[in-house]
Amino acid sequence: MAENNKPEASHFICHIINDDLKNGKNDGRLHTRFPPEPNGYLHVGHAKSICLNFGLAEKYEQGLCNLRFDDTNPEKEDIEYADAIANDVRWLGFDWQDREFFASDYYDKLYEFAVQLIKDGKAYVDHLNAEQTREYRGTLTEPGKDSPYRFRSVEENLDLFERMKRGEFAEGECVLRAKIDMAAPNMNMRDPTIYRIRKVSHYRTADKWCIYPMYDFAHCISDALEGVTHSLCTLEFEDHRVLYDWYLDQLDLPCHPQQIEFARLNLAYTVTSKRKLNELVKNGDVSGWDDPRMPTIIGMRRRGYTPEAIRDFCDRIGITKSDTLIDMGVLENCVREDLDKTTKRVLGVLNPLKVVIENYPEGKVEQLDAPYHPNNPDMGSRELPFAREIYIEQDDFMEDPPKKFFRLGPGREVRLRYAYFITCNEVIKNDDGEVIELHCSYDPETKGGNAPDGRKVKGTIHWVSCEHALQTEVRLFDRLFTEPTPDSNKHEKEWREFLNPESKVVISNVMLEPSLMSAEKETRFQFERTAYFCVDNKDSFDGKPIFNRTVTLRDSWAKLQAR
Repeated sequence: MAENNKPEASHFICHIINDDLKNGKNDGRLHTRFPPEPNGYLHVGHAKSICLNFGLAEKYEQGLCNLRFDDTNPEKEDIEYADAIANDVRWLGFDWQDREFFASDYYDKLYEFAVQLIKDGKAYVDHLNAEQTREYRGTLTEPGKDSPYRFRSVEENLDLFERMKRGEFAEGECVLRAKIDMAAPNMNMRDPTIYRIRKVSHYRTADKWCIYPMYDFAHCISDALEGVTHSLCTLEFEDHRVLYDWYLDQLDLPCHPQQIEFARLNLAYTVTSKRKLNELVKNGDVSGWDDPRMPTIIGMRRRGYTPEAIRDFCDRIGITKSDTLIDMGVLENCVREDLDKTTKRVLGVLNPLKVVIENYPEGKVEQLDAPYHPNNPDMGSRELPFAREIYIEQDDFMEDPPKKFFRLGPGREVRLRYAYFITCNEVIKNDDGEVIELHCSYDPETKGGNAPDGRKVKGTIHWVSCEHALQTEVRLFDRLFTEPTPDSNKHEKEWREFLNPESKVVISNVMLEPSLMSAEKETRFQFERTAYFCVDNKDSFDGKPIFNRTVTLRDSWAKLQAR
């Protein structure tokens, strides 16, 4: 920790905070907030904001962070989303203690602040319809025009606003607007709407209100009421900052937070637009918001990503002012590095080929000791049953192998992981010429994978005992899109055409070592020589775990794209 409890700055927001603390701004306080709208599930872009806001509160000794639901749009919001958001934030490893708030907590105060703006001559009730409002607003190159209702008296506006609250007007009949400047170069300052009529029930306030504040109005006031010092948001809100400050300057509030913008997370081979994610769900392109191919936090969790890996990823990509496209490989490498240290190694055969070891005694079963992790003895070990008939991967055998194929072939010898050397003696085929079985012999002197005579074999393959194997299903997940930027401007209309048909491949005849039969949901494993997998938290049941491929052992996608 640096002097005066100011950590070393790691990005430009830290520089701002350090300067503020040094200068005694905000009475030496640091208070952030994570303010999602409860109208959908969080995605990886939100994870960046979560890690930034809560991470700063952890980084600075005096830091605090609120969780606030900006629930000002009752038509799309639901308690289901609020609960899911809270669960996601907790799963990522953050805690807000007793600082959970809702914008709807402040509806009475927000109404009073709107009344104060009317009394100060800074807000008016406008009866322009939607088409007229667009016409009067002007364009980026032409100033807007004052509404004919802009010059109503304070008394008339107070009466009309009260009648709006009582439900005397229909939806769209009128709105409350701030009186700022219809010729302002920033379109957000051209008399923005403060309140609109929505005759729908709110998931928290029920039917108490039929008028609801706009996000820009509610957001800044909520920040100030909660004592937020640094209001961090993505770059699309940069043009809204002047309006954020205008509202705070007009009202008597306990503090004036500073809005600071940073670049949002743009991740290759996916989309993070809530509208487009919702479209994927509704069209059946994915199985739901928790589909392991989705960039949602619940989807990544179901796939097997760890909260530590996601936090590491957010830390690595950093906080900048410039929009950049982050390659999916960066996220996957963070996942690999974390899983490499924390997951048990097990044996699993995805595409089984039967092997009969002819000189192994019939009916005999050995229990071979196998460590769960080669570099972490604390993970312990398990017993692997070995018998006369085993399964190996079909790809580990070639009938006419090239020189650099070091696995099994006719007359070739390989090492079975944790077991013996075997040699292929005979290849059994069906009537179509397909290889269905191998007859091999084993060297009983090579138990544990070493030959006493010192001979070497270059190939080591994995296996499972036929008699003891757990037969189950695995789902091989890959990138959701084949195009790095499927929803860029040039692809906007046809973005769904880039859906990857190989993003989910289901294999139902997988053979796994028997220790996995009792694997609990969300437990992660490395299937040796194959990939990292996680027990599906939705479709698995006792004695029949289903496994989702979390990530391959190495980045094969980059090589595939290069080819």
